[in-house]
Amino acid sequence: MRRVLVLGGTGQTGSRVATILRNEGITSRIAGAQARAETDTDAVRFVWNDRSTHEPAVRDVQAVYLLAPPLDPKPAETMVPFIDLAMRAGVRRFVMLSSSAVDVTDPGLGEVHRYLRDHTPEWAVLRPSWFMQNLVDPRHFLAKSLAAGVPLVTATGTSKVRFVDADDIARVGARALVDERSHDKAHVITGPAAFSYDEVAAILTEVTGIPRTHVAVSTAELVERHVEAGIPRAFAELLAGLDERIRGGAEAEPTSTVLEVTGTPARDFRSFVERNREALGVRP
Repeated sequence: MRRVLVLGGTGQTGSRVATILRNEGITSRIAGAQARAETDTDAVRFVWNDRSTHEPAVRDVQAVYLLAPPLDPKPAETMVPFIDLAMRAGVRRFVMLSSSAVDVTDPGLGEVHRYLRDHTPEWAVLRPSWFMQNLVDPRHFLAKSLAAGVPLVTATGTSKVRFVDADDIARVGARALVDERSHDKAHVITGPAAFSYDEVAAILTEVTGIPRTHVAVSTAELVERHVEAGIPRAFAELLAGLDERIRGGAEAEPTSTVLEVTGTPARDFRSFVERNREALGVRP
């Protein structure tokens, strides 16, 4: 494959996918609202709600790393026409970032998943569990809570989450993009163990020395908290609904996908916290 289009190429997973491809000698075209060319990549402006940016992005591209429009509860309305455009331009392989909490039968990204499965020549869907990086990314509400010194608030109760490192998600995604044989499947990607948010708070406290706690609330209360923080209500309801699924046990069992696809095991949560002590508030 000569060129891979990486949507969200400056984001958490897209930037990592592009780096892996570049290290393997594969040209990645970075696409985003503010994408800038790097040493051996090209870059193109891409905005989901500006269709004039779509055709230049897929020109002379053989594979696409798909990232959904942000905060969009109905992504298929925008993504399916783009996928059709890309196929007409000659793209054969699509790898989409979804979520372990979103099944192929679900609306939203589940609808895009079904479309990829049923209508594209080669495809894969990445279904990672919750990112470890959510605790250190200043844009994420969990990281904002830690930075402000307030409790982590979720609607997950005491149920467990299979936190996964974004580096491992990207490693699986890169293989799905460039392996000679198309994966043609959904990959549920997790870390090697699952933790409740109470356990997460305890590990953060132990490793950083900064007291951390978790407060469990109802799904309805979490929706209102997200709305107060500026998240559109429809997307706030979607996010809180994912927590409700966790509370029902949907995220309890880890998978071995990272090892099976890449040949090396997934990174563990405690090591991630230890590597990111400064980002988690520990003074150097």
